[in-house]
Amino acid sequence: MQDHIKNYYGKVLKKSQDLQTDACTTSDQPTPDIQQAMALVHETVKNRYFGCGFIVPALINECKVLDLGCGSGRDCYVLAHLVREKGQVHGVDMTDEQIAVANEFKDYHQKQFGYGNNNVTFYQGYIEDLLSLGLMPNSFDIIVSNCVINLSPAKKKVFEQAYQLLKAGGELYFSDVYASRRVPQTLQNDSQLYGECLSGALYWQDFLSIAKNSGFTDPRLVNDRPIMIKNSEIQQKLNNIKFYSATYRLFKLPLLDDNCEDYGQAVVYKGTIPYFESCITLDKHHIFEKGKVYSVCGNTWRMLNETRFKPHFEFIGSFDKHFGPYTECGIDIPFDKTIINESTDRLGCC
Repeated sequence: MQDHIKNYYGKVLKKSQDLQTDACTTSDQPTPDIQQAMALVHETVKNRYFGCGFIVPALINECKVLDLGCGSGRDCYVLAHLVREKGQVHGVDMTDEQIAVANEFKDYHQKQFGYGNNNVTFYQGYIEDLLSLGLMPNSFDIIVSNCVINLSPAKKKVFEQAYQLLKAGGELYFSDVYASRRVPQTLQNDSQLYGECLSGALYWQDFLSIAKNSGFTDPRLVNDRPIMIKNSEIQQKLNNIKFYSATYRLFKLPLLDDNCEDYGQAVVYKGTIPYFESCITLDKHHIFEKGKVYSVCGNTWRMLNETRFKPHFEFIGSFDKHFGPYTECGIDIPFDKTIINESTDRLGCC
């Protein structure tokens, strides 16, 4: 299947319009800084883009970033412009033709950006075998990936190695495709469906389990949308399995609780993040308006206090006292709170 994927993205697909579904497309509107960076990217590089989201989180200036499945380098060059000369961007892809295109235009983008191109490096390799490329553990601020992890035959290894490569407080910020149920093996063996980013997609519950077992204790969904299947033959093969394009952020924060816990904490956004002065989104359920006090669980507090977001928030409270589950996240004590009359009822065990 890896050989097929190499051929599909290296020789069969020449441009994004060749795809048979909208799995690897996006309608998201980028911020002005991303739009400016996009305008500087060479048309040949942009035409061979097959991603499913804008995987550019806020606050990446001077960060060291790794792009898993970088393809022709479109996102890498956008990221390189945003991290500026003091930042670094590394891109990994297994497809020879895509890496060749990425490397071909390094000098072009150096001139476009106005500074040296030594902040961009491309590797021909596999995203489930990152450590063999000489990438150092605990060295990256951010790892991104754009509709590629579903193509890997060893997804657990991808998440495990990404966790190793991130610094403490770093994050894996990525878009990918997820299925409403486990995809049958017969469909996983279908090379066209796999190449279209469908039959390699994880059932979303399995993704959450893999992410948590890899060290990313509290995966946060940022945004999502259903995928439209254009091809009627593909629709029939899928037999009512639904697919979704979704962006997640996974923080490397070893002290996160397994569940959302209440410590009586709160945060206030200062409105100091460029392009997000009025409000900033952490995830789909946490949008912080400037100046408003928000009660948060301990995990959300850590995601803001122990990462690059810290200077942009005021923090209220500590971890000195625990108040039980954070019920605003939909979690409560599971036991029946009804008092039983012991004179008439008896409680048994097992």
